[in-house]
Amino acid sequence: MTRRFTGDRLVIASHNRGKLEEFAALLTPLRVACTSAADLGLPEPEETEDNFIGNARIKAKAAALASGLPALADDSGLTVDALGGAPGVYTADWAFTPQGRDFGMAMEKTWALLEEAHAPYPRRAQFRCTLLLYWPDGHEEVFEGIAPGQLVWPRRGAEGHGYDPMFQPDGFAETFAEMDADRKNAISHRGKAVDALLKACFT
Repeated sequence: MTRRFTGDRLVIASHNRGKLEEFAALLTPLRVACTSAADLGLPEPEETEDNFIGNARIKAKAAALASGLPALADDSGLTVDALGGAPGVYTADWAFTPQGRDFGMAMEKTWALLEEAHAPYPRRAQFRCTLLLYWPDGHEEVFEGIAPGQLVWPRRGAEGHGYDPMFQPDGFAETFAEMDADRKNAISHRGKAVDALLKACFT
C-alpha cells in the first residue's frame, strides 16, 4: 500500500541547481517546507548503479539518513533509440569536463554519434525521470515519467537546462528550451513523475 506523506519538511536530494528550480515550481502546491541536500551541506553520494531507480535510491537514502527527514531524489536522463538507449543513466557524465558540466559539448557529441551512425529521421528519444521518496525508516515509493520526442539540430532556445535545446517533444514544434517553465513542466518527464507522486502520496 502506498504510504502517505504526513510531515511538513522534505529534503530534495540533489545538488543540481536546474533540477532544484524545477522541483520548487512543481512542489509549490504541497505546503511542505523543502530544503536541498546542498543547503544542508550534505555530500553528493557516488551514483554506482546502472539504472535510474538504483541511482535515485542511493541519493534519497543518503539524504534521509543524514537529515532524519524524508528525502526525494530524482534520477533522470535522455535515452536515444538509435544509440541503443544511450546516454541513459550516464547523461550527465557525457557533459563532464574538469571545469564542470558542459551540456553544449554533450549535445554536440550526441548529434555527432547520430550522424556517424547515419541514424534515420525522426531521431527518436525520450527524457526519463524516476522519483524516489525515501523515509528514514527505510520505506520508499517510486514514480516514473517519460516524455517522448525527437532530437533536432541545430539546437534551439535558451530556457531550461541540459539537453533541452535539442529535444522536441511529441506534438510540439518547439524544443523544451523554447518553452517557458510552466509549459515545459506540464508535459515534461519530471512533471509527469511529480504528478504521479502528488496524486499517490500528497492528496
